[in-house]
Amino acid sequence: MEENIKKFGSLIMRLINKKNLSRSEAYEAFRQVLLNEQTEIQQGAFLAALKAKGETAEEIAGSWEAIYELDTAKVILEINSPLVENCGTGMDDIKTFNISTAASVIAAAAGIIMAKHGARAITSVCGTIDIMEAIGLDVDCDLHVVKKSIEEAGIGIFNGMSPKVHPNALGRILSRISFGTSLNIAASLANPAMPQFGVRGVYARKMVNPVARAMKEIGYKRAIVIHGLDGDGKSGMDEASTLGMTIVSELKENGIIKEYSLSPEEIGIMRTSRESLAPLGDLKSEASRFVGLLSGKVDGACSDIVCLNAAFLLYMMDIAPGIKDGFYQAKEIIKSGKAINKLKSWVKTQQSIAGNGISKLNSLL
Repeated sequence: MEENIKKFGSLIMRLINKKNLSRSEAYEAFRQVLLNEQTEIQQGAFLAALKAKGETAEEIAGSWEAIYELDTAKVILEINSPLVENCGTGMDDIKTFNISTAASVIAAAAGIIMAKHGARAITSVCGTIDIMEAIGLDVDCDLHVVKKSIEEAGIGIFNGMSPKVHPNALGRILSRISFGTSLNIAASLANPAMPQFGVRGVYARKMVNPVARAMKEIGYKRAIVIHGLDGDGKSGMDEASTLGMTIVSELKENGIIKEYSLSPEEIGIMRTSRESLAPLGDLKSEASRFVGLLSGKVDGACSDIVCLNAAFLLYMMDIAPGIKDGFYQAKEIIKSGKAINKLKSWVKTQQSIAGNGISKLNSLL
């Protein structure tokens, strides 16, 4: 035991000295963390050292492999279309309202089958699971309920902090830390339904390409990894940005990763301020804004950034020929009522007890 602790400690020192791990070394280290074979001090030091160094594609893939193999329940879906996911890693500088979940509802309303995998807030004000619970979704349901929701409503979400989804360790670790770690990236990729198409926002510009390469390594057919910048380019968010440039790495089906950037002006969006995208501070207000966005009652800067992020999903799945076209298609989906109807369908379907939840959504409407 003592020898194992020393060996793990030397691994931590390597990370502190900015030395990278191989995929197999990352797998073994995360295996020990997940199985609680190291002290909590060692586990915390390892996660902090890896985050401080900056994760490589191989380290992300190794940590994902450990989480997926050792601590992820598996679901096999009966669907005839590609399965898609989107999320942000958190840990970013610019705190915004929950953008990616609203974008996923718009994508589902366009016919894209969405299998989301989210968590409660760790570094943000309001996590995906928090807001969906406030709207009326059953976020603590069994996996077969999520499976049914994806198959019937075209969208569902797995609670990444639930022991029903990650039964051994992930919830234990995430509930005891209040800072972002590599788990924000690797664990978010450990989706029980294992989609092969995904749009992922990352917390730092330097992580855009490594995460795209990691998604290629673990079997994604197409992926888009984004990091949005503030107007001065010094701060960023784990979403496509309407404040400044968006940095993109796009994994094509032929395996080539294309890197580019995109400005709001190229889409026809007027740049906005951080204040217009900021969290409102309480869950009830966030839930009301979320529902208002999808029903078309909330427009302006909040709607623009949601539709921009939905546009990446529409483009990736060939529903829109480009990001700009996808943006205006997303606007039309909201205007037509399809987005709010999709949300109603989702809330009705992802319930352990039929009929639950919809009254909560109706009260917000």
